[in-house]
Amino acid sequence: MALSQDSVGSVTSQVHKMTLARSDVSEEDSRLIEELHALSQKSPKLVRSSEYTAPADPSIVIRSWKMNEFKYYDVPSPFPTLARGLFTQEVEVDGKTKHRIVARGYDKFFNIGEVPWTQWDSLESYTQPPYTLTLKSNGCIIFIAALTPSQLVITSKHALGPAKGEEKEKGSHAEAGERWLRKHLSDVGKTEKELASTLWEKNWTAIAELCDDSFEEHVLPYGPDKTGLHLHGLNACSRAFATQPQDVVDAFANEWGFIETRSTVLNSIADVRSFTEQIGRTGKWDGEALEGFVVRTHVGSTKSNKALSASPYAPGSSFFFKVKFDEPYMMYRDWREVTKILLSKGPSSGNVPKGKLRRPETKVYVKWVCAEIKRDRSQFEEFNKGKGIIATRERFLKWMESEEGKGETKRMGDMLEEKGLNPQDEKQFGKTIIVPIAVPGVGKTSIAVALCHLFGFGHTQSDDVQGKKSAPRFIKNVQELLNTHDVVIADKNNHLRQHRQQLRDVVRGMSPPVRLLALNWSFDVPLSTIHRICGDRVLERGANHQSLIASTKSKEHEDIIWQFIRNAEELEDGEVDVAVEMDWEESLEDALTRAADACVRILGLPKPDQEQMGMALAVTRSYAPKTTAKPKLAPKEEEVSSGKKKKENPPRYYGLVAEIDLPLALREVFKEDDTPKSGKEFWEALSSSDRVAQHPHVTLVHERTIAGAKPGSEEHKEAQALWDRCAGLHAVEVPPQFNFRLSHLVWNDRVMAAVVEDLAVEGTGNGTKPEVEGIDFVSKLPQEYREALHVTVGTRDKSIRPVEARALVKEWKKAKDDDRVKSLPLEGMWVKGRVKGLVQ
Repeated sequence: MALSQDSVGSVTSQVHKMTLARSDVSEEDSRLIEELHALSQKSPKLVRSSEYTAPADPSIVIRSWKMNEFKYYDVPSPFPTLARGLFTQEVEVDGKTKHRIVARGYDKFFNIGEVPWTQWDSLESYTQPPYTLTLKSNGCIIFIAALTPSQLVITSKHALGPAKGEEKEKGSHAEAGERWLRKHLSDVGKTEKELASTLWEKNWTAIAELCDDSFEEHVLPYGPDKTGLHLHGLNACSRAFATQPQDVVDAFANEWGFIETRSTVLNSIADVRSFTEQIGRTGKWDGEALEGFVVRTHVGSTKSNKALSASPYAPGSSFFFKVKFDEPYMMYRDWREVTKILLSKGPSSGNVPKGKLRRPETKVYVKWVCAEIKRDRSQFEEFNKGKGIIATRERFLKWMESEEGKGETKRMGDMLEEKGLNPQDEKQFGKTIIVPIAVPGVGKTSIAVALCHLFGFGHTQSDDVQGKKSAPRFIKNVQELLNTHDVVIADKNNHLRQHRQQLRDVVRGMSPPVRLLALNWSFDVPLSTIHRICGDRVLERGANHQSLIASTKSKEHEDIIWQFIRNAEELEDGEVDVAVEMDWEESLEDALTRAADACVRILGLPKPDQEQMGMALAVTRSYAPKTTAKPKLAPKEEEVSSGKKKKENPPRYYGLVAEIDLPLALREVFKEDDTPKSGKEFWEALSSSDRVAQHPHVTLVHERTIAGAKPGSEEHKEAQALWDRCAGLHAVEVPPQFNFRLSHLVWNDRVMAAVVEDLAVEGTGNGTKPEVEGIDFVSKLPQEYREALHVTVGTRDKSIRPVEARALVKEWKKAKDDDRVKSLPLEGMWVKGRVKGLVQ
């Protein structure tokens, strides 16, 4: 189990120091851990660590190290190691405290072009054959190492021991890995003690992929013969990255009962490029879909061509890079995500964000799966728990082979062509302005920088324009760039109609006409979801912006983002010539793929290859703005209707901000014919009079509760303690995310509410700091408060206070058959939320 989460890397005096019966703990290894401790104290955002008791011996404490994922791309690296997955232990050797590396993962390896040293020319310059391509398994990584000469430790990437919170029932990845290890060893007549002895002697970490669809389905399926631990690495437990050749790994797998990882060997970088490009055309190898390959090689001489980007590794070092394939993997992943959305919000295509519907196959899938959910929802009972994902997809793919399926796919493809997503349309236009339509933090500048690198577009940023009359100056910049470029990116939020009108006005009358191509982030997901995503990204980028700098204490940047969201005006038909729907939640890599594909389709440009895409990502990750200014804590005057900074008010209550579009979700519920008449009528009355909550939340504790309780009483102490815990979570830089279920709608003639059940922290069981804090918060939530949790849907009129919903929920739970409180069960309505201090 986890002892504590240590975000500053301090070494507690409680840590057990094992006296090691070996004197070969490397000074280099020990120095590495000292460097990590020092770095985490100096820069806690860069390096964090967690302490765990070893399941095999609770007297031994293991520390897991986790580096900031985004900083692996920095050149030079801010870390003393590129290891992903590093477990260490304090030991005493000859009376001195040292640090032993217990388990070590691979160094972070990069896709083609992602960093300078993974460009094809660079790889040809400094790597040497053979090149072993191993299948990139679609599961979760497991480390197996020797805790002592006779005991093993089994971990996931960053954690060990049992799961916590909502993952407890399923068990942790480390526990699942341990179960499979025991089975594999039993199958070949081996023992854990024997394996521990071998790994101890060799000083190796065995690295495997847990592929078990009964435990956790991912995107690609695994049959019975491929279920279990796929061994793909044997790493030295050392500071330097050193791993065994594939033939040694395969022999070890056979000896100890693991599943071999499929591989092939090629003799040159040219062969690797040709082979992977051929596979990439279909995304399949010997008829089976795959995510990609990990290419394993070694560093040769780095002096053959000084003009090329050199590896950060010394000659002779183990070196990995990867080649990923977008399709059909990405499409399958989209199908999984839209199914979860439809199960939560209701089986209607209108509930799916537009950004998920760019493929005709996905449009067909949504139509098909909506019908399947309506026909028999029971077949999706465990979909949100990671079960049935692959079976659902296989049913759809089988249906796609039918005449009905083929016809529907063709019809959807024809519809997309009719909407202008066709390079033929280039004949109608001369130049193009790319118009992002978004809010701060969405990543529009990152995408613009990458597109410019790929295609040579012109690019102007509104944030670079300082001083008065910045809006006219920005428009003039766009106009000037059109004189020298065929495509110009007007990098601004453009979230108001007047911004789009200004761009239309500047090209009016030009011949041939100028196309306006929108990269549109539609407001078709809950506004609180948009706010969370963009707020986290602004926080993540730190000071790497001209003006909007995150305030980690006051969080005023969050208020600014809310202003943009509330003032935003949706894109309407006729405002642009063609719109590409983007996705708020997807990664920079996926967003760039989407935008680049649109440029290829619509503008008739050549499709970038993997290396070019990787290089574009590398460029945008190293991007820094040309101009900087004093951070402002209010948007520009022309960006929002109110330019004055509001006086900050302290929270009146704390609640979970519910990431749900209530009107949309409940509209689907009341479409059903069998819903109670009184509920439908009340809902329609709330909707027609605009009485549905615009910012749904779950109130946790109100200042009136504390003020109304007798000082010193148990009620007062309990309320104050809950208030303090909420305030603590609100102050966390990146607070934990919670999941909860809306189980029933309840109402009388005054108020309607949704009952909240199954509150739990969202996490992976990896013991991250927010996860631990969230689990602690849920466990300490008083039962009286837990029983009354709800989301107020709306009240009949302004004279009725929303707090009545709390009493209504409590009354309904006490006597569910009481006619005074009507109810309607809700199916699969899961919602996310964070604890926030609220004033309205």
